[in-house]
Amino acid sequence: MKVIILFLLLFGIRYSLPAQVTDTTKVYVFNIDEEIAPPVVRRMRNAFEEARQDHSDLIVIHMNTYGGMLASADTIRTRILNSEIPVVVFIDNNAASAGALISIACDSIYMRKGANIGAATVVNQNAQALPDKYQSYMRSTMRSTAEAKGRNPHIAEAMVDQDIYIKGISDSGKVLTFTTSEAIKNGFCEGQVSSIDGLLKHYGIKHYKVKTQQLKASDSFIDFLISPYVHGILIMIIVAGIYFELQTPGLGFPSIAALTAAILYFAPLYVEGLAENWELMAFFIGIVLIVLEIFVIPGFGVAGVSGIILVVAALVLSLLNNNALDFSMVSFQSVLEATFVVVIALFGAIVISYFGIKYLLTNPRVGISLMKQNASSDGYIAVNPHYENIIGKQGVANTILRPAGKIEVEDAIYDAVAEESFIEKGQHIEVVSYYNNQFVVRKVE
Repeated sequence: MKVIILFLLLFGIRYSLPAQVTDTTKVYVFNIDEEIAPPVVRRMRNAFEEARQDHSDLIVIHMNTYGGMLASADTIRTRILNSEIPVVVFIDNNAASAGALISIACDSIYMRKGANIGAATVVNQNAQALPDKYQSYMRSTMRSTAEAKGRNPHIAEAMVDQDIYIKGISDSGKVLTFTTSEAIKNGFCEGQVSSIDGLLKHYGIKHYKVKTQQLKASDSFIDFLISPYVHGILIMIIVAGIYFELQTPGLGFPSIAALTAAILYFAPLYVEGLAENWELMAFFIGIVLIVLEIFVIPGFGVAGVSGIILVVAALVLSLLNNNALDFSMVSFQSVLEATFVVVIALFGAIVISYFGIKYLLTNPRVGISLMKQNASSDGYIAVNPHYENIIGKQGVANTILRPAGKIEVEDAIYDAVAEESFIEKGQHIEVVSYYNNQFVVRKVE
C-alpha cells in the first residue's frame, strides 16, 4: 500500500476522499425584510458581488416583504436570472407583489408554514390598481419569469390579473395568492421549512458554511440617501433654493442649501454607478444656464428654459439603471416611477417655497419685515409727498424686476417690484402704487 501511495505522489496524482465528505458548501445569505426600493437593490448588488468574490456555491434570499417598487424588483429579478451562482429564496412569512416576482425568479422556493406568495397587482400609493397598461407589463414579466424557471406561467399571471380563471386554482375576480401547501401543490414551492438550516438540508446540502451579509454604518447612510423619500426631499431643497434665488438674486443661504442637497443627491448615486458622468454634467450645465439667465442675460428665454429642462432631465435620468446611453435594461415602469418622484418633488418645492416666502415676510419672530405700525398720529409720515406724485407716471425698468429691481422715472432711480411675474430691463412701465418703501409697477404694452 505504501508503495502505491508513493507511486501516486511521484507522478503528481493527489489521493483524496470523496467530495461529499470533504467538501463544505459555501452559502451566502442576505435579507429582504423591508419595502423593495433602491436601497434593497444596492444591497443586492453588493451581496452578489461579495458572494462571487468568496466563491460561494449558493445564495439564499431570506425574504419577508409586502412588496415595493416594480422597477427595483425588476432589477433584482434580472440579476437573479443571470446569476451564475444558484439562488434560492426562503419566504419567512410574506412574498407579496414585487416580492412574489423576485421569488419566482429564484431557482428554488422554500416557505415557512403559514407563509404566502402572490398578490402582484400593480398599485399606486393608495393601494388602488393602476390602469391596464401597467398590469400588462407586470403580467408579461411574471409569465416570462415563471417560464424561465419551469413554472406554470398562467398561474404566475393570475397573481396579477383577477380576470384569469384557472380551474381548481384561481377563481375569476380574485387575485391569486398561495399558501405554503398550495404553492407546493402547484409547483411554486419546493418545500416547507422553518429555517435556513432546514432549507439547506432539504436542498440536499449536509456540510455547509453560512455567511450573512453584514451592513456597515456607511451602508446604512447611503441606503438612507438613496431612498425615494429622501430623493424627494433633496430635490425639493434643490428646486426651492433655485426658486429663492430667482426671487431674490444674489448668492446666499438658498444657493448653499441647493448645492449641498445636490451633492447629497448625486454623490451616492454616482458611487453606486447609477448616475453617469454625462448626467452629472447635464445637471451642472443646467444650473450654469439658470445662473446666467438670472445674473447676465436679460429676460427669461432660451438659456433659462434649457437650464430647467437639463436639470429636470438629469434628476430623472440619474434614478434610472442605464448604462451610458444604453437604456435597453430600463423598463417603462422605472421611467414612470423616476419621473413621478421628480415631478412630485418639484411641485412640492414650488408650493413650499411660495408659502415659505410669505411666512418669512409676515412672521414677526423671523424679523424680516416690520410688524409694528407707525401711525401718523405719532408723527410718522406714511409716504413721502414726492413719491405720491410718481404714482401713475410711466418710465422704464432700469434693471430686471424678478420681481424686485429698479426703475427709472423722470431721470430718477427708484426701488420697485413688479405687480405680476417679472419685467425685462428696458421695458416701459407704469407706477401703480407705493407699498413698503417700494413702487409697484406693471408693464406698459
